[in-house]
Amino acid sequence: MSFNIDGIRNIAIAGHGGTGKTTLFENILFTGGAIPRPELVSSGKTVSDFADEEIEKQVSVHLALADTMWKDSLLNVMDTPGSSDFVGEVVAAFRIAESALVVIGAKEGVQIETVKVWRRLNQRNKPRMVFINKLDADRADFDQALSDLQDKFEPNFVPVVIPIGGAEGYRGVIDLVANQAYLIPEDGKEKATEIPDDMRDAVDELRAAIIETAAEGDDALMEKYFEEETLSEEEIHAGLRAAFADNKFVPVLCGAAELCSGIASVMNFVADTAPAPTVTIENATDQDGNEKTVQMASDGEPTCYCFKTSIDQFSGRMSFVKVVTGTLLPDSDLYNADKNSKQRLGKIFKIVGKKLVDTPDLGAGDIGVLTKLESVDTGNTICTHDDMLQYQPVKVPQPVHSLAVFAANKND
Repeated sequence: MSFNIDGIRNIAIAGHGGTGKTTLFENILFTGGAIPRPELVSSGKTVSDFADEEIEKQVSVHLALADTMWKDSLLNVMDTPGSSDFVGEVVAAFRIAESALVVIGAKEGVQIETVKVWRRLNQRNKPRMVFINKLDADRADFDQALSDLQDKFEPNFVPVVIPIGGAEGYRGVIDLVANQAYLIPEDGKEKATEIPDDMRDAVDELRAAIIETAAEGDDALMEKYFEEETLSEEEIHAGLRAAFADNKFVPVLCGAAELCSGIASVMNFVADTAPAPTVTIENATDQDGNEKTVQMASDGEPTCYCFKTSIDQFSGRMSFVKVVTGTLLPDSDLYNADKNSKQRLGKIFKIVGKKLVDTPDLGAGDIGVLTKLESVDTGNTICTHDDMLQYQPVKVPQPVHSLAVFAANKND
């Protein structure tokens, strides 16, 4: 059975190169149980950096995708390159994610690619959160990094996770929404514990700001907040969900990904607060050329679009797709709307880095891989013949220089 669309969270990790995005991605998968242990980028064994050039250069080149379960939610997480040379991969990720996680260094703060990523998110009016990473590094400064964000960008930044100490004195984080502390795990995954007594006053003050932000997400909650000056835990979550989906604030989280610190709080926030695919309204064109909008939903005929294409030496042509309506089933006879041609599906897969995992179906809002569809290109729509339509394709930047490479012979 396909996963319930209301429980799906599609999130893209983005930011400047070297801020620890891949390490964060790795530890999210480890914390969720998708992999037995997290690997360092320097080991060449991370889930997302599997291509030869990525292992050799120790930088991300391709968009990588994996999923894990957390609090009854399916998290489809995307790791994107931090170099502008591979911005097309970032654009593809933003096309299919309902929200983004922007990573910055606690010492470096906002950098040039942070600004570029922010502009692209603004163009899509995409909800985003910020993760201040490497708080254990020498000269790491959470307050300075937060101040840098506030100086460079306009949104209302609201800390929802704060550090316990910093630099050589870093000991863990406090999840202000959950009202719990998570110390650096000595061996394995984070465990919730009591908030240190000397930080209780600061926590109470920051939680009051979170409650006020939640109240601003809904008129009824705002009215109750004015009357009672507080909200229940359930109301706080509901208000934050509404405010975050409407881009009324930018949550700020923090940690030290390489120490697997701050990871549980990120996953809690994504599962509890990030929007489900049901918020997505797709622009499309029907077979008569009329423009229409389609809300992502589990009912209706199966439709999906291809946001990325790659070639694998073992699996052949791989079409990365996101399902918009209905459910994709193996061995289905569908149509490529862009080429008006029949398209028979084979097996359907989920993917963890480079590993394909068979799945019996793929429901609306979910992301997967179809193999050996030789006529399907990036940007194409797959649908039924009776309900032909074309979704808006991925718009990637035009290259400043192009060339074609051909093999001298079949053995090359």
